[in-house]
Amino acid sequence: MPKAQHSPAYRRLPDLLRQLREEADLTQRQLGVILKRPQSWIYNCESGNRRVDVTEFIAWCRACGIDPIRGFKRIVAWDGAHAD
Repeated sequence: MPKAQHSPAYRRLPDLLRQLREEADLTQRQLGVILKRPQSWIYNCESGNRRVDVTEFIAWCRACGIDPIRGFKRIVAWDGAHAD
């Protein structure tokens, strides 16, 4: 069985994190500055190399200018493309 962070279900989250950042027109470095994390941390979250907990997800959403509830809805409603 694959590790949870590599499962198809988890793969949605790193994809959404990247989409949120890009929709906010932020580079990985810019988002890292906002979140007080290095650019490598952002990369590892977006590539699925690092798991993101719920508090980090909330901070990520807020840094990208999206309500965290809307972010959660996008993950729940995921069908291969994001949904609002």
